[in-house]
Amino acid sequence: MKNQPILRLLLAGFMLYFAWPKIPQATSTLEMTFWAMWLLFFLAVVGANFANLLQMIQPPVMEQTVEENKVRDKH
Repeated sequence: MKNQPILRLLLAGFMLYFAWPKIPQATSTLEMTFWAMWLLFFLAVVGANFANLLQMIQPPVMEQTVEENKVRDKH
């Protein structure tokens, strides 16, 4: 199923679209730390979904079909 990683990438992009204007307005150290952690989490989400989309990693169990689970269990 390729549509779930694509939908998660679109959702992450949508969230970044709304967050991007607020990032330069951060003035305190706490705000800057929050946005740095938020951007790191965003990059982790995008990286994991691209890896899933490019089949560099196995998709989560909920996205695998029964046949894929049987093949994986045999190895």
